[in-house]
Amino acid sequence: MSASQAVIQYLPFLRRYARALSGSQASGDAYVAATVESIIASPGLLDEGPNPRVALYRLFTKIWNSVAVNGKVEGGESSLVPEHHLTQITPRPRQAFLLVALENFSEEDAADILGCNLFELRSLVEESGRELAAEIATDVLIIEDETFIAMDIEALIESLGHRVIGVARTHSEAVALARKKRPGLILADIQLADGSSGLDAVNELLGTHEVPVIFITAYPERFLTGQRPEPAFLIAKPFQLAVVSAVASQALFFGRKARQHERQATA
Repeated sequence: MSASQAVIQYLPFLRRYARALSGSQASGDAYVAATVESIIASPGLLDEGPNPRVALYRLFTKIWNSVAVNGKVEGGESSLVPEHHLTQITPRPRQAFLLVALENFSEEDAADILGCNLFELRSLVEESGRELAAEIATDVLIIEDETFIAMDIEALIESLGHRVIGVARTHSEAVALARKKRPGLILADIQLADGSSGLDAVNELLGTHEVPVIFITAYPERFLTGQRPEPAFLIAKPFQLAVVSAVASQALFFGRKARQHERQATA
């Protein structure tokens, strides 16, 4: 597989990973853009090893950890759009956990991507688990039109220590529930029972209520096209508990840090 073919095939999933890792559509895409620019300048960067996806993520990791992209430049100014300037916070445990839980890499491939051995990889995953376990439980709104899927999501969310405050099947139900109960996290399907878009419903809600949102879809690559608006957090159907746990914790982590940042800015 050529470098260009590898980028085309795996780019949507790399963007999903970058966004979950950085907590921001703009920041995640900026890292991916820097990765693509490096490949254009030096196509041979993806010729290392038999697995082009591992090579792509390995290159992304090198760029993620680089001084320039992380914004550690003279004077303390960031070279990226600094939505919450959170890229400095314990990144390696989050990288390890998301590579295994969200991106479904084997432990061996995840260790290769991070440039560590299996023992170090497992230690990083365990450390991330301790961080994620420290997240504060919150009220969750589920927007899902398929009854059994909604029941599965509700059971998963409650098993993580959160409280489900309602399940909406349509755009109007989602808006009414969110305005009435003010959830701390929203999990939303994209195609709803009334033919409307969960993405549109959430965008309407975000006009009056800032809340972390995770979208659930069988076709995540369709919503990472470069067109706006795009979700920052995506879970692919069928989903697993580890993926829901990882992405929900990331969304809550960055949402909480964003509020802290805003309070500090106005203090």
